[in-house]
Amino acid sequence: MKEQRTQVYGSVVEFVENYLSLVYRRKVADNGMAWCPEWWRHSEAVARLEALWQSWERYRLNDALGLSLWFLDHADSHMNVLLHPNGPFAGCSMRNGHTERVCPLSVKSPPPDTFSPTG
Repeated sequence: MKEQRTQVYGSVVEFVENYLSLVYRRKVADNGMAWCPEWWRHSEAVARLEALWQSWERYRLNDALGLSLWFLDHADSHMNVLLHPNGPFAGCSMRNGHTERVCPLSVKSPPPDTFSPTG
C-alpha cells in the first residue's frame, strides 16, 4: 500500500508566515523592492501566493529536484513580480504598511456575440 502524504501547511497564511517569509529574505526598502506586511489585502498577491503554496506542496514530494525546480519554475518568477516596485505592493512599505495605490485594471465587457462557444 502506498503511503499517503498530507500537506505541510494548512493555509496560504501558514505557508507565507512560516516558510516563504523566512526563506525569501530581502532588504526591501534598500533595494527599491516593494512588500506589504498586509499582503492578504492584494488580490494579485493572494492569487500568486496561493499558487506558490500549492505548487510547493507538490514539488516538495520530489526528493531529487523538487524544491530546486519549484524555486526556478515558480517562486523566483512570482516573487520577482510581487517584490517589483511597480508590482501589486507599489506604494506599500515595511515601515508604513499597506496603502491602496494600485487599482484593478479597467475593463469593458465585449458585445454578447464576440465570443462563441466552440463546438
